[in-house]
Amino acid sequence: MSTNKKTVSVIGSLNIDFITRTTRLPLPGETLSALSFDQGFGGKGANQAVACARLAGEDVRVRMVGHVGGDGFGREYLEALGREGIDAGGVRRLEGEKTGVTNIVVEEESGENRIMFVANANWAFGKEYEKWWELVGKEEGESEVLVFQLEIPLNVVLHNMTRARQAGKHVLVNPAPAILLPASAYENMDTLVMNETEASILAGTDPSQAEDQTAEQLISTAKQFLGWGVRDAVIITLGGKGLVYATAAGAQGHIGAHKVSVVDTTAAGDTFVGGYAVQRARNNTASFDYRKALEFATLAASKTVQKRGAMASIPYLKEL
Repeated sequence: MSTNKKTVSVIGSLNIDFITRTTRLPLPGETLSALSFDQGFGGKGANQAVACARLAGEDVRVRMVGHVGGDGFGREYLEALGREGIDAGGVRRLEGEKTGVTNIVVEEESGENRIMFVANANWAFGKEYEKWWELVGKEEGESEVLVFQLEIPLNVVLHNMTRARQAGKHVLVNPAPAILLPASAYENMDTLVMNETEASILAGTDPSQAEDQTAEQLISTAKQFLGWGVRDAVIITLGGKGLVYATAAGAQGHIGAHKVSVVDTTAAGDTFVGGYAVQRARNNTASFDYRKALEFATLAASKTVQKRGAMASIPYLKEL
């Protein structure tokens, strides 16, 4: 590996996506004729790795770490990561396990989605510590940024966050699907990226009221997580309303979203995370320009929502 090439390691899930488009969600007991069906590669971890790879240019290397099954889907997935230029040496193919799957229903008119996730190989870890828990290896030790989500077991995520923090790496966490985290988890995070609903769940407040909060209230929530131990920055994405952020150095603010025609919001958040991680890897120093990085990630996410699909909708750097 070239000494001047930066590396992002994404530790998380790899799923096969089954995407159904409908005019609306069916009622209980109703059979509804859908508009279309597609199959593709997904999983929050792999989506974020692909976003990193497509938005990186030549100066950032991307490595994926996780599990796929010993089935045909697992073989196809490793081939797909290779085509994206992603180092898949950290992806274990587990015989006797099935690759994770995600069922996504997209409402055509609004572009909003409903997602059901079956972990399969992503959760092929023992309940107590064992060697399979070790996902931060020598290659990840060379990474500037390590990215985590919550589609693999929480204990495994927390263990590897601790190892990454002890190694002095920049730990970026996207807590999705969101659950309450132990207080000690925040001390091992450098960057926390979440949407307003996830922020409410982590903060222990009513998520049904999340979208009614003002920017000032959300910035206050971001500062709360800094107070709990997040070491660098907290970013709360707001969909069509943009995002708010607060940093340990005292910067804070709101960045608006790009006005675009929304086709499908699937993978927009993953694109944002990937775009930000790449910018952080390029300059993991005190001179890091938060606003410039956030604007870059916001632009990338705006391109994603204008296309159908998950991984298929993630843009390339030349499209920005």
